[in-house]
Amino acid sequence: MAKTLTHKQLDERLDRFARTPEAFVRKCQRLIRDLDAKRVDLEVSDPSNWRSGAPFEEGARVPLSQQFRSDVDSIVIHDREDEARLARRIEFARLRLARALKAEGLSEQALVESTPRGPYGATQSLVGCCDLPKCVCRRWMELHALRVEMVERNLYLVLINVERYSHTTASQSDLIQEGCAALFRAVDGFDWRRGLLFRTYAVHWLNQAFRSYLYNFSNTVRVPVYLQKALKHVNDAKARLGDQNASIERIAEETQLGENLVASALAAARSSRSLDHAFDDEEEGGRLRDLLEVEDEQGPYRPEIEEVSLEQSLNEALARLSERERYVVRQRFGLGEDRERTLAEVAAQLGVSLERVRQIQVRAINKLRTPGLRRVVEPFLMN
Repeated sequence: MAKTLTHKQLDERLDRFARTPEAFVRKCQRLIRDLDAKRVDLEVSDPSNWRSGAPFEEGARVPLSQQFRSDVDSIVIHDREDEARLARRIEFARLRLARALKAEGLSEQALVESTPRGPYGATQSLVGCCDLPKCVCRRWMELHALRVEMVERNLYLVLINVERYSHTTASQSDLIQEGCAALFRAVDGFDWRRGLLFRTYAVHWLNQAFRSYLYNFSNTVRVPVYLQKALKHVNDAKARLGDQNASIERIAEETQLGENLVASALAAARSSRSLDHAFDDEEEGGRLRDLLEVEDEQGPYRPEIEEVSLEQSLNEALARLSERERYVVRQRFGLGEDRERTLAEVAAQLGVSLERVRQIQVRAINKLRTPGLRRVVEPFLMN
């Protein structure tokens, strides 16, 4: 049974390493080599350790938003010293994961492309749940658990900052979801050496995530961010000029923007209307789709759709791959096989490394993403 290094024991060493920040990474790598040689794993904390108790009785029916807020209120917030220790643990776990990947000949991209084979949480072993080597799965779990702890202890920042956008038409639950994802990006970029509190750094990522969501999803048809920003200047210029029908030339002169950019922003501001929208307010009259409908005895169905089978289309697409690429794709995704194979299983069959199989898979998928190959299977893809 593998030995376990507790967070308290690790903190004692990392606190000493932190006295000389410029040598922190070098000392951590030395400790990592020692722990790997002795096969010592890092402790994985139970999330209940940073929660003050269950906010609701089991089986109680409460709105999801209220339950989330109550869950956040039950999380104990770190003080400055404990937060810095957790940040150092995260950096240590990331360095150890990088070493494990290098030892197995894998890249960080392999983590993204790894196929989970069952549910797992921050405190549940990833071994047997992903198709990567056991040691890599363990290091990944240790890092994931620490990142989750940092995120959960700072979820209150999402609720505080999302209130600034309550006047928008965006769903607050969607904004909260974007904020939670942004916290993970903030954890990955946070540097404890700067002496900042994590919340000072994370607020930038939260506001960026909220604004990006509003820019990308505030319109039925997505409008590029630069045009939305230009449109704001255009609308401000119209207000200053007191003329909503001001010419492009006058607006460009007022905003100091190019006439082409002003024209593009105005064109992007066109509204959209649903085909099911009724012509009258009582929703009982005709609809726009009635004017566009094409009468046809056969209806929308066409027998020609069935002239090409999915199997035939896939075979045509795979035929354009090399023999090895075709073999890897069939094995990895179970095409014509009884089940999907893991990277490790395919690597063993071919007698190559995991990283080599992953590279072949990526190259094959990139070939299948070309417009010509996509048209072969387009009728069977779900939009």
